[in-house]
Amino acid sequence: MRLALQQLNATVGDLAGNEAAIREGIGQAKAAGAQIVAFPELAITGYPPEDLLLKEHFLRDAREAVERLAEDAQGIVALVGFPERADDVYNAVAVLADGELQGIYRKMRLPNYGVFDEVRYFQAGTEPAVIEVDGVTVGLTICEDDWVPDGPIVDEALAGAEIVINISASPYQAGKPAERETMLKQRARDNLTAFAFCALVGGQDELVFDGFSAVYDHHGSPIARAPQFAEHLLIADVDAHAARAARLTDTRPRLARRVEHRPVAHLGRFTTTAGAGAEPAPHGDVAELLDPDAEVYAALVLGTRDYVRKNGFEHVVFGLSGGVDSTLVATIAVDALGPDKVTAVVMPSPYSSSGTQDDARTLARNLGIECLELSIKELMEDYDRTLAPVFGERPSDITEENLQARIRGNLLMALSNKFGWLVLTTGNKSEMSVGYSTLYGDSAGGFAVIKDVPKLLVYRLVDVRAKRDPDSPIPESIVSRPPSAELRADQKDEDSLPPYEVLDAILLGYVEEDLGREQLIARGLPAEDVDRVLSLVDHSEYKRRQNPPGIKVTSKAFGRDRRVPITNRYRG
Repeated sequence: MRLALQQLNATVGDLAGNEAAIREGIGQAKAAGAQIVAFPELAITGYPPEDLLLKEHFLRDAREAVERLAEDAQGIVALVGFPERADDVYNAVAVLADGELQGIYRKMRLPNYGVFDEVRYFQAGTEPAVIEVDGVTVGLTICEDDWVPDGPIVDEALAGAEIVINISASPYQAGKPAERETMLKQRARDNLTAFAFCALVGGQDELVFDGFSAVYDHHGSPIARAPQFAEHLLIADVDAHAARAARLTDTRPRLARRVEHRPVAHLGRFTTTAGAGAEPAPHGDVAELLDPDAEVYAALVLGTRDYVRKNGFEHVVFGLSGGVDSTLVATIAVDALGPDKVTAVVMPSPYSSSGTQDDARTLARNLGIECLELSIKELMEDYDRTLAPVFGERPSDITEENLQARIRGNLLMALSNKFGWLVLTTGNKSEMSVGYSTLYGDSAGGFAVIKDVPKLLVYRLVDVRAKRDPDSPIPESIVSRPPSAELRADQKDEDSLPPYEVLDAILLGYVEEDLGREQLIARGLPAEDVDRVLSLVDHSEYKRRQNPPGIKVTSKAFGRDRRVPITNRYRG
C-alpha cells in the first residue's frame, strides 16, 4: 500500500488557500502513485479555528470546499480534515473517492485541557470507522483518538484494519515530538497495525505545529518520517499484510476479541489506479529528530515567520540593546524573514554602557540588518522638566526607569505606524513571570517572540545560533556580560531578582508544575527566594494579560495554557 501524507501549513480561515493547497497535494500524491493521500486535522479551516466554528456560514463554506475537492479524488482516496455541520458540529475526516464524498469519520476523543477547547465547539463521535482500499482495510482516527490506549484504533484493528491513519494537529512544546513518537510506536505495537501519522505544520498565533509526520510498521519501527517545521509530502510503501500475518502468531488480538468492543462503521470499498507511470517510492526517507535546543529554536523561527506573513506584514522592527534577549530575537527574525525584512533600533540613554551599544551595532552589522540609532537622552530630560512641578523634591525611583522604557516603546510604535512594520518585543518568560518589565514600555508591540522562553534557555538558544556558522555573528561579550536593564547606574538583574538558576527553577515548579511553597522549598530552593518570587508572579498577572501574543514552547505558557484570575487572594 503506497501512502502519501501531506504535511500541510494551513492558515486558519483561508478556506480558498487551504483548498488550493489540498488540491495540489492530491495531484502530487497521484503523480507519486499513492493509493491514499491524507491531510491534517481540520486542514480545510486551519487549526484551531476557535469561534469561527460558531458561524453557520463558515461551516457551510468549509463543507462546500470539501465537496469541490471530491471531484479531484479520481483514482485515489483522499482523507481531508474538516468541521462537519450535522445535528451538531463534529471534528471530522472526509473520505473522498471516485469523485464524491463517500463517508465521514467523526473524532471520538475531544481534548479539553491545556491549549485545547474542543468540547466548547464539537460533539464527540461515537463510532470507529474503516475503509477498504485495493483490498487493504484501513482504520481512520483523528489526533486525540490515539493519545489514549483504548481509543478507536483498538476496535478498528479488531475489525481487521491492517493500517490505521491518524490525521492530526498536535501543537508543539519542548520535548513533545519525541514523547509523541514513543506513544505512536506503542499504539502500532499494541494493536499490530501499521500506523500513519499525518501532522499539521506551521504557526498559528501562539501555537506552533512541528509536523514530523511518520509511518510505522506493526513493530513500531519507522518506515518513513517527514522533517520537522517544514511542509513536506511524505511517500511511503507499507507491507499492509505483514500485520495480518503477525496476528497469526500473536495471541493478543484473539484475547481482545473476547472482550466486548464497539461496532465499527465500514465507510466504503474503493479501487484506485495507483502505479500508472509512478516512480518507485523513496527508501530511507526517515528524517532525524532535532536536538532539544535546536528544536525550540526552529519552532521560534517558524512561529515568527508565519505570524508575520499570515497577518500581512512584510517587515519587523525591535529595540536592540546589546543584551542576550534582543540578540536572540534579532537572530530569530533574520532566520525567519531574511535580513532585508528586519530593522533594529539602538536607543541609548545616559545609563547605556558603551559595551552594550557597541555590541548591538556589531551584531546588526554582522547580521546584515538595518540599524537605526535614536538617542532618548533629550526626551528623558523633556519628561523630567514636564513632570518636575508635580514630582517636586521626590527622589528618582522606578518611575524614571519606566519612563525610559516607555519612551523607547513609543519610538518603536511610531516607526510601526509610519512604515507598517510589526514591532517585536524582546522580553523572556522569566521576566514576564515576575513582572520585571514595563507596562506600555518594553512590553509594547505586536508579537512577543520569546515570551515563553525562560532566561537560561535564552542563553542556550543563543549558543545554538552562534555555533551554526563558522564565524558567529554574535559577539561573545553579549553572552558573558551580566544581564542588566541599564535603566539606572550600575544596574544588574540580580539586584532585583534571585540568580536566574534559582529563579527559573522556582518558576518551573510554580508556573508549569503548579507546586506550592512547601513543595518548592522541599526541592532545596531558598525559602526567602520562593516567597519573593511567588509574590511577584501572583501580583503580575495584570501585566501579562496586556502583553502581545507570543510563541508557546514550554509545557504551560501564559495565556492559552495558564489561566489565573487577576483578582485573586489565594497565595502560594
